[in-house]
Amino acid sequence: MRDSTIRVAAPGRVGMLARMNAVTVKPPDTARDFARIARAIEYVAAHVQEQPTLADIAAVTGWSEYHFARVFRRWAGISPKQLLQHLSLVAAKRTLDDQRSVLQAALDAGLSGPGRLHDLFVTLEAVTPGEYKSRGHGMTLRHGTASTPFGPARIAATERGIAFLAFEGADGEYDGWDAFRHTWREARWEPDDAMAGDVATSVWQAAPGAVRNLTLWLHGSNFQLQVWQALLAAGAEATVTYAELARRIGRASACRAVGTAVGSNSVAWLIPCHHVLRANGALGGYRWGIERKRAMLAWEVARSVALRDASRPLPASPSRASAATRSASNPGASPAFRG
Repeated sequence: MRDSTIRVAAPGRVGMLARMNAVTVKPPDTARDFARIARAIEYVAAHVQEQPTLADIAAVTGWSEYHFARVFRRWAGISPKQLLQHLSLVAAKRTLDDQRSVLQAALDAGLSGPGRLHDLFVTLEAVTPGEYKSRGHGMTLRHGTASTPFGPARIAATERGIAFLAFEGADGEYDGWDAFRHTWREARWEPDDAMAGDVATSVWQAAPGAVRNLTLWLHGSNFQLQVWQALLAAGAEATVTYAELARRIGRASACRAVGTAVGSNSVAWLIPCHHVLRANGALGGYRWGIERKRAMLAWEVARSVALRDASRPLPASPSRASAATRSASNPGASPAFRG
């Protein structure tokens, strides 16, 4: 298992480690492709008992079978057939009293199983009172945009850690960006798309087994920081409800306040607020769009299948298996040719 510690204060090293551990899972060609693919994955999960064909699934997206299969594999890292096989297995293993959807059960298995979906360890450092009072005076904030599986993202970081990560909305804006800039108006702002790209590569294109350590630098009330810390712990292992988060911080009756704190998080994905669902399993809201939340969950399910398959040893080909059998029965024979 490789270990790559990502330090956003050293862009050269971030880039080197990110590229060393990158896999070729590319973002969609257009910013909205992810929404169509997410709907297709949800369709497969909802109709897994019917075993839909590729034509059935492609019809949900409005694309031809060929185009859908090509874009799906590029975005998800697996084929539609692999996804259907995996979700069929998850559905077959569910117990009668399991109220989760097939997609949620598959995601929970991917988050907590032996072939963990996330070897991404995130720590949270709180902004000090002095840092907040100075509004960033004497600090440098590097910021840039990068491609992700869920559309463009804007990322900002200080030497202390990643401070902002938001996805582009339908209006072309990044929710929370203006308020973030106003809060740290005395800082020195440096455009740095390379830094943003390196962070995005590390987060979404890391190779299987690559352990990544990221630090977040966040401003919030004590209550908000408690909620975000609890979400970092709970959301990395499974989907959670607002009520479960409230219980984790010892405020069982504060579900509404917990929901507000989750929604005010300024670092998408790394603080996994997209893993928070309603008690009935419904998606609920999401600051950066419900379609994007649906796509994130679907992508994680697909990635968990890809990582599971990548960790399996390749079966021996029939020709090599027969050659090995002949070699064992005839020790004096010449070894099989290896191309």
